[in-house]
Amino acid sequence: MGAKKRVGILTAGGDSPGLNAAIRGFGKSAIGHHGMELIGFEQGIKGLAEDKWRLLDSSALSGILTIGGTVLGTSRDKPHKMMIDGEVRDMIPTIIENCERNKLDALVCIGGGGTAKNAKRLSDAGLNVIHLPKTIDNDIAHTDTSFGFSTALGIATEAVDRLHSTAHSHHRVIVVEIMGHKAGWLTLGAGIAGGADVILIPEVPYNIESVAESVKRRASSGRNFSVIALAEGARNEEDTADMQAAEALRKAASTPEAKAAADRHRATVEASHRDNAFKVAAELEQATGLESRVTVLGYVQRGGTPDANDRLLGTLLGSAGADFVAKGTFGVTVASQAGEAVPVPLADVAGNLKTVPVDHAWIKAARGVGTALGD
Repeated sequence: MGAKKRVGILTAGGDSPGLNAAIRGFGKSAIGHHGMELIGFEQGIKGLAEDKWRLLDSSALSGILTIGGTVLGTSRDKPHKMMIDGEVRDMIPTIIENCERNKLDALVCIGGGGTAKNAKRLSDAGLNVIHLPKTIDNDIAHTDTSFGFSTALGIATEAVDRLHSTAHSHHRVIVVEIMGHKAGWLTLGAGIAGGADVILIPEVPYNIESVAESVKRRASSGRNFSVIALAEGARNEEDTADMQAAEALRKAASTPEAKAAADRHRATVEASHRDNAFKVAAELEQATGLESRVTVLGYVQRGGTPDANDRLLGTLLGSAGADFVAKGTFGVTVASQAGEAVPVPLADVAGNLKTVPVDHAWIKAARGVGTALGD
């Protein structure tokens, strides 16, 4: 028998239902099936850079399956650009030293798209890394779904359900803002499942006059209320064009100075488009004469107990991740494809975004049942 493998694990980015299920799935398989030793870094990449960790044995993994959030804590730090004593520093060399000091054979990074990028950076630096995909936005490339999405979808759907009664009772337009800066999976799914009358997502730029006409048609037929599911990244046609122009300018930048200027410009444009739900509500109230209100779901969407799907997916991908470490398969995301856990090169995942195709079956279904998409 070879020497016992020693593995580090961390959670990074935003918290999400199913993170603890993935930690447990990896840990129980790694320890019980493969005879590995597992340590958990606290507060994500930050703990990895500061060498803050604790041993994760079977007792530490017991009872965490149903707990929301992450028992390891998390942060949004980037290994190549970390704020240390008021100065931005590249901490990748320090991270490599910490991994060598702790005699790690592998590092498991659990997180979303940003974590995939960071995992690739560490992999490119020579570490044996695998990535487990987490996000409520369901926007990670090459995986059918990510743990966190199912629970958030259920929470957002219930919110849309409940808002119908208030909208109906008060003859109001209610705009419910759902998470999703660049991808509309969560809003589209919750809007369809909750019976929203209008669904606005980033992939389909809307025209406010078209949205108002949909609301007025409902009112003229005696249904003088409407529920509008709006993704936080949904934009009208003009704002979408502004964002696309800013992004094109950023991509065309050829020097560090030009890139920095383009980044600042893009941030300014993006900031000017915040609080869009309130803007939509005000415009619809003026156009339709119906009282309009906004409900922002916010962090409630990613909190609390994970549902059965996310516990199952976290366990599946975590356990498969332990198998890949045992086999020496590194530099990959453990993706869910057709019900199986498969390794996908980090190079194919990092920096790629899975958005809703405009001809997706969900969009066709929404249009089929008469839901307006604002276009």
